[in-house]
This record gives sequence, structure tokens and C-alpha cells, in this order.
Amino acid sequence: MGYQTLQESLADLEAHRHLIRIKEEVDPLLEMAAIHLRVHQAEGPAILFENVSGSSYPAVSNMFGTLERSKFIFRDTFDKVRELLTLKSDPLKAIRSPFKNLIALKALPKKVRNPLSRLQTRGKLSELPQIQCWPDDGGPYVLLPQVYTEDMSKQGVMGSNLGCYRIQMRGNEYEADAEVGLHYQIHRGIGVHQAKANELGQPLKVSVFVGGPPAHAMAAIMPLPEGISELTFAGLLNNRRFRYGHVNGHVISADADFVITGEVHPNTNKPEGPFGDHLGYYSLVHDFPVMNVNGVYAKKGAIWPFTVVGRPPQEDTQFGRLIHELTGPMIPTEINGLHEVQAVDAAGVHPLLFALGSERYTPYVEQQQPQELLTIANHILGFGQMSLAKYVWIAAKEDNAQLTVSNSEQFITHMLERVDWKRDLHFYTNSTIDTLDYSGTGLNAGSKLVIAAVGEARRTLSGELPKDLNLPNGLSNPKMIMPGVMCIQAPAYVDAPTTEGEMKDLSNVLSGIDMEAMPLIIIADDSGFVMESMNNFLWVTFTRSNPAEDVHGVQSFTKAKHWGCEGPMVIDARIKPHHAPVLELDPETEKKVDKLGAKGASLHGII
Repeated sequence: MGYQTLQESLADLEAHRHLIRIKEEVDPLLEMAAIHLRVHQAEGPAILFENVSGSSYPAVSNMFGTLERSKFIFRDTFDKVRELLTLKSDPLKAIRSPFKNLIALKALPKKVRNPLSRLQTRGKLSELPQIQCWPDDGGPYVLLPQVYTEDMSKQGVMGSNLGCYRIQMRGNEYEADAEVGLHYQIHRGIGVHQAKANELGQPLKVSVFVGGPPAHAMAAIMPLPEGISELTFAGLLNNRRFRYGHVNGHVISADADFVITGEVHPNTNKPEGPFGDHLGYYSLVHDFPVMNVNGVYAKKGAIWPFTVVGRPPQEDTQFGRLIHELTGPMIPTEINGLHEVQAVDAAGVHPLLFALGSERYTPYVEQQQPQELLTIANHILGFGQMSLAKYVWIAAKEDNAQLTVSNSEQFITHMLERVDWKRDLHFYTNSTIDTLDYSGTGLNAGSKLVIAAVGEARRTLSGELPKDLNLPNGLSNPKMIMPGVMCIQAPAYVDAPTTEGEMKDLSNVLSGIDMEAMPLIIIADDSGFVMESMNNFLWVTFTRSNPAEDVHGVQSFTKAKHWGCEGPMVIDARIKPHHAPVLELDPETEKKVDKLGAKGASLHGII
């Protein structure tokens, strides 16, 4: 099935009980996001907000809130697209499948004469739903945009980039109805396009599409292989070609509900943020490019789609699952020896990767040690968005044929049973990390750690606290997280020298007792919170630590510039002074949402 419009897809969802309408007037300031968060947490349906305060346009969210619903939307094309993506990474299969390649050619973008024929209304930014999700956000944002740009040295839709980058609509220093902030990292497609425009001293033309068939939004989110156009992918996934045209030098999506056009002039930045982001913290205020807006269009009956970003799992978790199902089979063909890789959503996605590879370099060595796994890990850290990873835990598939990266506790257990902290820690210091990760000491600045484990189990993990555990002053409330992992509560972080003293005292105490069955220790502000769930453990540990600064060890040593430890590895996962604030819900807004769940209200029986 190919949806011609967003409205058609929503009617399909509603007919199959995948959508609910909220008829009450709702406030775009915090309330709409809070409703979305509550419904998503309940694994509820897509939400059509019919009455948005301050705007004449309805809005929709949670369309992709479950993997099952996403697969329903793309039920007629999902398997075909996955097979075609696999062909892209396997030239021999592609040669043998000319018919399938012909199908891909038929999905090429289609130029139309009057792309504005459906976009009947010209308006202002302030007339659009001004959705602000978190109390300290810098303003309202466009949160499900399709941002279109072209390479100025090779113009045309087939060399374009369609990406999903957040857009701040007002606030800070932006001129109302005339400027918006574009947040993106320089390695993204739009960043490359802007760099080329800057070199030529010319403004970069930008078109922002909002709405249209759901496949268009998914195409903007997808990390596609080199050589596959997002517009072609949208045509494949929607089983209907992406229709576009040109207006005043801008590319216009003929099927979008809204189009915002503008230009980014060379070296014109303004403060953007704060913004409640997918790690569960605010990304802070930083200078990012400004787009000068020269056109805002909406079609008759337009609906404004949006999502909400916050501590995972959120709707973008389901984007990730859908992407993994579509592209997962491709990755082993791109990285030799890699069987599986998983960005751990509970840890904020980019901070933690689990990987399974082959270890075939040491067939004649009595004591196996990671070798090919390290080659694979290096490749992972140079591959697309996986290069943003901060921790990579990689195991050998040959050691356990049933092991999978999708089960976090099972995978960590396998690793901790085998890891040798004296040998298996490999740091990348003074490196780059995700722009949104504030565990380092500067924007994009941090470190990486590869933990590789191979061979037979070397220890049996304990699920009980060590006997004779007598913690040094200040450390308290030890809790078991899972077999082999203990969390200890510590006073608020002060500075690096103070921490070194605390870690030295802990090492002295633990050196005197048998800790072989307890190889990993987490230091946290609240050990009770960490032990409540596996998600809490993963989130706190890997979003609040920078490996080179915060990984310590019992009886640690440095030999030939290699760092290791004789006893347990210790990760200091306390909040540091330079960390970004944690996202917290607004209590008064939560009370308003509670009323929508009362009998007779729109969300009764859902939240």
C-alpha cells in the first residue's frame, strides 16, 4: 500500500484501532509532550490532537510508538525493502537479481510541475503548533522534520541529503518568524553540504518538510548506505515515488503537509538550546547554524506530526528497532568478521555498543586472547554513526553460539565471566564522542574504551555481596545489580584528585578480600536507584562516565602504556559538575494529564 498523504495513513491506523483522538484543548507548552510520554509508556496508540492551543492545525504523535505499529504502516513493503538493502551490500546478489534492481529504479523521485498545488496556505512560523517538551527547553522545536539540502558542487535530487535534525522555532536570539536554529553534527550530510557552500561563500538553500506519507519521515531518519538516495528509499518504503518540484530555487515536497524554506549563510551561528535529549539529559546552549526563513506553506487539512525525545525508551527507540530490522543483515557484509552489533538503547544508544565477532587469528595459541575482535572493534569505531560509541563490549561468537547482543544481562554476564582486566581494556584517549554526551570535559570531547573478551569462562560470578566487605569512610550502601556487578554509593563528586583518593582507599580495602567473583563495581550517587532495574544500571553507568577519566581499578597498573588492573574494574558513574542536568517532568503538567485519564475523558482506559 502506498499512502498519498499523512491523512490517509492516519485513517488507516484509526480503522485498525491504532489511533485515538484527543478532543480536549491541549497546551503545546509541556502538556502535549507529557500526554505523549504517558501514552507511549503505556504502549498506547498513535495520538491525534484535534485542538492545539494557539494554532489552527491539529497534531499527531506516537505514530511509530511500537515496532508492531511501524510494521503495520509499512506492511506491504517492509520485507521487499529489507531485501533490496541487502542486495545493495552484496554485488553478486544484485547481479543475479536484475528484476529487484528494476523495482528500485521505479522508486526514483518524480518531478512534478506545480509542487505547491496542494500547499494552499502561506503562513508564519508562529501559526504552527509551538510544541515545547521539557521545562527548561530553549523554546518550541520541530521534532520530526525532513531537512532537505543539496551539494552545491553536484546539485540535483539524487545527490541530496534528507535528514532529521531538530529545529528550534523561536527563543534565544532568534528573530521571530524570520529565523530558526538548525542543530546537526558536521559529519552529517547537511554539514558536508554547508561546508562546501561556505567554501564558495554562498548561502545554502534549505527546505524543511513536515508530514506527508510516513515513509518520508522514516527516510529522513534512516542511516542509509552510501549511494542510496533518501528520496528513493522513501519511494521504496511507500511503494509510491517521492514527488517534488522547484519554487524560487528551493526543492519542495509536493506531498508534505508543511514546507519551510530558507537559507543558511556562511558562518552565521546563534545559540541553540537547551533541549531535552535522547540520553535523558538536557543538551546545553551552543552555537549552531541559523536558517533565515523565506517561506512557510501548509496544505488544506494539514496535520503537524511530532515526537518527544527523552530518557529511553521513547518513540525513537522504536525507530532504532525498525532501522535495525531493516539494515541489521547488511552490517556483517560491511565489516568482515562481525556477526551482530547492537546500540544499547537503555544506555542512550551511542554511549554503549555490544558486538559479536569472530576470533580466528589464534588457532594455534594455547591461551587465546582477543586479536581479530580488536580489528573488528576498530572498524566499528570508524563506521557511520557507530563511530560515536563510547564503550564497545565485544565477544567471540565461537565461545557461545546462542549468545545475542539483544539480551543485555546475558551479554554482560558472558563478558564478565571471561574478561581479563589486566589485558582486555583498550582505551582511545583525547577522542571524540557524541555532541549530546556531556560525560567528557568539552563539546564532542571525551574518550572511548573497547572491552574484548574471548575463550572459556575464567570465573563463576557471584550474586551475593562479598563477605567481610568493610567499605572505607564515605562509601556505603552496597547493592547487587546482577551476578558479578556491585554498586556502591558515594558522596557527591568533588574533583579528580579527591576521586583518586577515594579509589585508592577502595582499592586498599578490596585488595584484602577475594573479589574474583565480583569483577565489576559501579560507584553512584544512589545505589538503590541503580539496582532498581537493568535499565537504571545501564543508563547511570554509561551516560555518566567518560572512560579515560572515570574507569578505575583495584590494584591498577600501567605497563608499556597499557592500563589494567589485578582486581575488579571500577566505573565512577556519579554526576559530575560539568554534566548536563537530568530531565524531570513538570508536576503541574502531570496533574493536567491525569485528568485526561479520568472516566469520560479522551485517555480513559489508556493511561
